[in-house]
Amino acid sequence: MKAARDRSGAQNELKPSSTDRKRKRPQHQPSSQDSLNLGKQQTIQDSFSSQQKPTTGASESLNLSPNSKRLRPDHSLTSDRTQRASTPRPPEEMYTFASKATNGNVVDLTSSPPSKRRLSGVRPGQQNFNPHLGAKKLVVKNLRTPSSWDPNKYFEQIWSQLDAALNTIFEYGSVTASMEDLYRGVENLCRQGKAKEVNERLYERMRHFVSGPLKEELMIRKVEENVDMLRAVLGAWKKWNDQVTLIRCIFYYMDRSYLLQTSKSSLYDIAVTLFRDLVFNSTAVKDRVVDGACDLIAADRMEQDLDQATFRQAIGIFHDLATYTSSFEPRMLGISQGYIAGWAERTSEESSLSDYVRASVDIMRREMDRCEMFNLDSTTRRDLLALLEEHIIQRKGEYLTSQGDVGALLEDNRVDELEQLYSLLQRRRLGTKLRPAFETWINNTGTNIIFDEQGQDQMVVRLLGLKRRLDNIWRVSFHRNEDLGHGLRESFEAFINKTKKGSATHGTDNSKPGEMIAKYVDQLLRGGAKAIPSTYTASNKLTTAEEEDNEEHAVDEDAEVNIQLDQVLDLFRFVHGKAVFEAFYKKDLARRLLMGRSASADAERSMLSRLKTECGAAFTQNLEQMFKDVELAREELASYKSRQEERQEKTQIDLSVNILSAAAWPTYPDISVRIPADIKNTIDGYEAHYQSKHSGRKLDWKHSLAHCQMKARFAKGSKELVVSSFQAIVLLLFNGLDKDEQLSYEHIKAESGLTDAEVIRTLQSLACAKLRPLTKHPRGRDVASTDSFSVNLAFTHEKYRVKINQVQLKETKEENKETHERVAADRNFECQAAIVRIMKSRKTIGHSELVAEVIKATRSRGVLAMADIKRNIDRLIEKDYMERDEGNTYSYVA
Repeated sequence: MKAARDRSGAQNELKPSSTDRKRKRPQHQPSSQDSLNLGKQQTIQDSFSSQQKPTTGASESLNLSPNSKRLRPDHSLTSDRTQRASTPRPPEEMYTFASKATNGNVVDLTSSPPSKRRLSGVRPGQQNFNPHLGAKKLVVKNLRTPSSWDPNKYFEQIWSQLDAALNTIFEYGSVTASMEDLYRGVENLCRQGKAKEVNERLYERMRHFVSGPLKEELMIRKVEENVDMLRAVLGAWKKWNDQVTLIRCIFYYMDRSYLLQTSKSSLYDIAVTLFRDLVFNSTAVKDRVVDGACDLIAADRMEQDLDQATFRQAIGIFHDLATYTSSFEPRMLGISQGYIAGWAERTSEESSLSDYVRASVDIMRREMDRCEMFNLDSTTRRDLLALLEEHIIQRKGEYLTSQGDVGALLEDNRVDELEQLYSLLQRRRLGTKLRPAFETWINNTGTNIIFDEQGQDQMVVRLLGLKRRLDNIWRVSFHRNEDLGHGLRESFEAFINKTKKGSATHGTDNSKPGEMIAKYVDQLLRGGAKAIPSTYTASNKLTTAEEEDNEEHAVDEDAEVNIQLDQVLDLFRFVHGKAVFEAFYKKDLARRLLMGRSASADAERSMLSRLKTECGAAFTQNLEQMFKDVELAREELASYKSRQEERQEKTQIDLSVNILSAAAWPTYPDISVRIPADIKNTIDGYEAHYQSKHSGRKLDWKHSLAHCQMKARFAKGSKELVVSSFQAIVLLLFNGLDKDEQLSYEHIKAESGLTDAEVIRTLQSLACAKLRPLTKHPRGRDVASTDSFSVNLAFTHEKYRVKINQVQLKETKEENKETHERVAADRNFECQAAIVRIMKSRKTIGHSELVAEVIKATRSRGVLAMADIKRNIDRLIEKDYMERDEGNTYSYVA
């Protein structure tokens, strides 16, 4: 041990021998008290030295004064000690025995200081201290008097105060003791290590109260209704929460220190667990409380007043007790499943489809609103919605998509209810299940329109109304579902191409819609916007947006006509037999161009451009040639008139001639007629002019297509009449006659050179129509060979120019039949040409495959029936274009 300097300034030094120690005198002799203190310090120091180094003979002095500081080691002392240890020492200096005052090896610090009696070997005034001898055992006696405080007694005292407060709380009274003192008492007990005992006693008191008075109070009401039991449990839970709040305030320190640090349940968790295990989970309470909450839901479903406060508190207690998922949710879903299944079965039997859909949407909305209002778990909303969709939609899929009910909604154009139906089905991705019923209704409705012979004139108007209605339903009700859109187009294409041999098609299997579409286009192009029929009927109600669009388009007639043409073109796209449309459209276009009846040249060009885009250049080649012929005829007529002006040839007749190409224009029958001499001379002059410019061409005059303007003088004034050429020839026969002079039917027929049919039709238009420049004798609507005619001098009209009905502009049944028969013949030729092309490329082919290829090749022009295709195959075999082989195959004959 290192040597140290004490407070008196003396330094302990190790002496090399006892002789030297006797010779030297201490320069300072301390007092007896100093000697005692120094002796105590050295003795304690030697005791520690002896305990740390028991084998070392020499010890070092240590200053244990509380104010002294540890000194750094003195290396001089260390070397001195080493030198002294190496020097031999006599026995009397090596061993020293303790006196009786030291009591052996024990040093009594409490005893009085030793007397100044001289000891043997000790000089007077020298302290009795040997650094090499020390106490082997240190005994320290407590100088303070022990306290009389008892921790167990204090614990019982504080707990008695806490227990009294708990009794007051459990008796629903007001705690009179200071809450702060109670809190401090718990804190002191916890700091003294009594937290475990406090927690155990508190738990026992709480358990005893919950299982005793609290539960017994509820058991009294076990005979009441479920809802009453629910309210009683909610009241007990509220009181228990209030009591737990006070308990937590008192034992808060234990809750946040001992319970939290030891990972034990908090006081609130303990209170919840006790209430759940001892009260709620009991057989007489749990089921009735859960059923009480379910009874509240059932009352709301029966449209009775729902006790929202009670139900909200019930959901809260289920969450607080952690029994929502294990107790309430399964029970509620089980009851809901039975209710929903019964409701769906009962409502589907008693209500119509529209009422069922409306009620289904309403019940699903109310169930989800209840879950949202009372903050039910997302799992409950998900499972409840799954039950609703399963029983209301999935299991009623056939009822929701039945043909009769869906067809009734489509028939009445109930867009909103169809939208609800589709949205309801789409919850389970069943919206496409409406396609069969949708297609069936479209097919049946369209077929009735196509084959309604009484309403042939309104066919296109009805088809346009049906198409607009279906497009609106698909867009609004079915949310533009792609699959339903395909069904709409396919079903529309199916019925519009149905054919039936009958009087409407004159025994052919031509497509009637193709003919009627061509005539509707002719009506639009002749009459313009005024010819558009009204589509605002009960069966074709327009939406508000469409009505606004129509109001905007009504301002511009050309735009309105273009809109109608686009709609008609939508129908035309579905038609396979485009050859029928082409034949009738060409004939009507020729009449419009020759008679100048087109309302708008721009509309004519626009329609031609649409057809070219839709069907290709080959389809419109002849139609474009017709427009070119009209333009060339105008140039030719201008050249003829300029030549007349150069020759100063004047004539009273203003001639207008159209030169037509026979290949591009329809064929017209030649009707014999006797032309007046002055008109004949004018026609011959134009023909001579044309022959001089185009040698080798022959002109064939079609007088049945001609029309003219002529002036007539009546008793009430002169008029300008717009009539056909046949009408003009008949009217000219009455020039120069007296007022009462009449011409017979036979005379008119002989002078005009017309056939009986033409004479009768012409006289009917002049003497039996609304405007009558001639008078028939006797009066009547029919013309007979015995009738006679005279000028109607009383003829009058508010306009100067009067148009007399031109009978030849109307298509007769014979002409219609001829057109159908010609189209049917052309389709047979096209079918045979397609067969030859297929056989030439394939060389050998089976019957079924050949028929399929022919149908595919002729679809755009119009497909023949299977029997007609087989008949054309037989004709080609007879003409040696092909031959029949074994195995029902055909071979091409080169």
